[in-house]
Amino acid sequence: MLKFSVLGALQVRTVSGPAEISGDLQRVLVQTLLVSEGQPVSGESLVEEMWGESVPDNQANALQAHVSRLRRKLRGLEPGRSESRVTIHPSGYRLTVVDGELDAAEFVRTVRFAESAGAEDAARTARLLGDALAMWRGPVFGGFTGGTLCQLAGARYEEYRMRAMELRFDAELRLGRHAAVLAELTEAHTNHPLRERFCEQLMIAMYGAGRQADALGVFRRMRRHLDDELGIQPSPALRRVESAILRHDPALVGDARSPLLQTA
Repeated sequence: MLKFSVLGALQVRTVSGPAEISGDLQRVLVQTLLVSEGQPVSGESLVEEMWGESVPDNQANALQAHVSRLRRKLRGLEPGRSESRVTIHPSGYRLTVVDGELDAAEFVRTVRFAESAGAEDAARTARLLGDALAMWRGPVFGGFTGGTLCQLAGARYEEYRMRAMELRFDAELRLGRHAAVLAELTEAHTNHPLRERFCEQLMIAMYGAGRQADALGVFRRMRRHLDDELGIQPSPALRRVESAILRHDPALVGDARSPLLQTA
């Protein structure tokens, strides 16, 4: 069994340790097949992903040579496997990956599970998402994105990472761990200044940690930032958090069912 990782630089691990995929074209080929998550990718799409505008004269032969090289590499990593992981279908090339073998697929599965969890599962949700977020070793593919398919996949996985962070922060706040997540929330808000949910959560955490004035200061800066950068006003959800802080709404620190503590 192999383990593939794309939440960071591409990694392939065997039972005896990591295996190297050498060469930029080979890495792009593997990444593209992996992010398709078991669905065939057409030869034309692979060629465009691997070479972009610098397509070789005999692109079909060049692609087939790289596919054959990848097959040999994977076969050598799994000598006991009877069938090749890379197969050819009428609609293209497919890399067989089963549950538990691709970190990105496992991460997305965990986030979707957390989205369906109830408020009463806050402790479990926080733990599961904390473990899932720890799978990230850096930017998707280590920043070596390749072409359009890999870039779109990278953006999709990154959005799931943001969603996981929001859900985990919600769970931690429902558990009353306001002070414990302040540093992480401050970093998340600083790194993603236009993502309003992080701002809402930071305000709630500050209020719960006894820093009401700081929480309102965060709102004022966010309002100015939204106006300067996008020419818009804070969302109704962000204004509701400000209003709840001003009236000392007990739901901010004590009611796990409050919509203020749940990501939409």
